[in-house]
Amino acid sequence: MLELRNAEKVVADEYHIHPTSLSLERGTLNVLLGPTLSGKTSLMRLMAGLDVPTSGTIHFDGVDVTGVRVQDRNVAMVYQQFINYPAMTVYENIASPMRIAGKDRKTIDREVHRAAELLKLTPYLKRTPLNLSGGQQQRTALARALVKNASLVLLDEPLANLDYKLREELREELPKIFAESGAIFVYATTEPSEALLLGGNTATLAEGRVTQFGETIKVYREPADLVSAKTFADPPLNTIDVARYGDDFLLGEQKILPVPMHLTGIPDGPVTVAFHPHHLSLKPRPSSVPLTARTQVSEIAGSESFIHLEFSGARWVLLTHGIHDIDPDQPIDFFLDARHLMAFDPRSGRSWAGAAHEEM
Repeated sequence: MLELRNAEKVVADEYHIHPTSLSLERGTLNVLLGPTLSGKTSLMRLMAGLDVPTSGTIHFDGVDVTGVRVQDRNVAMVYQQFINYPAMTVYENIASPMRIAGKDRKTIDREVHRAAELLKLTPYLKRTPLNLSGGQQQRTALARALVKNASLVLLDEPLANLDYKLREELREELPKIFAESGAIFVYATTEPSEALLLGGNTATLAEGRVTQFGETIKVYREPADLVSAKTFADPPLNTIDVARYGDDFLLGEQKILPVPMHLTGIPDGPVTVAFHPHHLSLKPRPSSVPLTARTQVSEIAGSESFIHLEFSGARWVLLTHGIHDIDPDQPIDFFLDARHLMAFDPRSGRSWAGAAHEEM
């Protein structure tokens, strides 16, 4: 088990990581999800031993390893910007950690070819990194980390430089590798969809704080606060500040939504209502509420359309299948699936009643 006990990192009076306590079990995949500069890499550097916490401690299997050098830990790390040995072939790059560990030739050859096949590197084993594409070099660095048999494997946006098809294939294969290894895997990403595809556990980060940690699908479905909900939303989360009065959510004196069953425990008063763009639609669904807004712009992305709306001062995005080219500044009728509304205290940002069951 890897434990961070109230660990923080302060540089020049600026918090890179606020006091953080986390426990990561062996054999688990743990995703760090947050935007650029949210603290993902800083947190991984503390876990690896590349940085020492300003205060707090790091423990591995009950042993305090705070201040123990990364060279003296059984850690493997892969960055978005790949690092390989330029004078070595791909085969030797992958084999290098096993040679250092004194593995026999047969074991090395078997593991190198297994990793190479998984990462589509078999045709390139005799090449040097300078004769590879950027994606092939990144896969070489990833293969080297996988064969190291480390107790802790840290992956800092490792698939960011790969083409779409290979990225999708590896997102499917990596959880299987993680499950078999018994190591602790920590995987940093800016993409909520990647966290959902990988599964495991997710920690949402914002401005150097871990805002929530737990089973990935539960963090997505039941965000603890509005910051966590926004971190786990792409396209951005739709929100509006309303007031609960009796059986309705009001905007001023206008009734805009009936309070759905799963939010009936909210007291009367101000509330921030939130929902994902795919819970708006152009056609009615069960439990959907009809609304009218004004279009701002339509974005067509392949087989999907993003329709930007202005609703009573709030700016929303509607995500729908198909091509919908709607003129700007036009009224549009649409529907909100009220089963998936989330509600937050507008002062503290804390979730008031959890989230309804999501349908992906």
